[in-house]
Amino acid sequence: MQITRIFLLAFASLFAGQSLAGPVNINTASQEQLALELDGVGPVIAQRIIEHRSTHGDFADATQLTQVKGVGEKLLRKNAEFIRVE
Repeated sequence: MQITRIFLLAFASLFAGQSLAGPVNINTASQEQLALELDGVGPVIAQRIIEHRSTHGDFADATQLTQVKGVGEKLLRKNAEFIRVE
């Protein structure tokens, strides 16, 4: 019983930190930040985002993320409130 309780508390704390996280600036965020803060973005897509901005310059707005392989309209909508462009 005690082990189950500890596990549940640890599991809940993982999601509590993510729900309190603020928006991520896609023009300055690291690979780790992008993968952690954006739902559906793992290390591979995060690296593609960084490579895209290195090659093409900063994103003018969030919709330009769809130019990155693996980022579509659905992923963009799902993360709209977590994406910041500065």
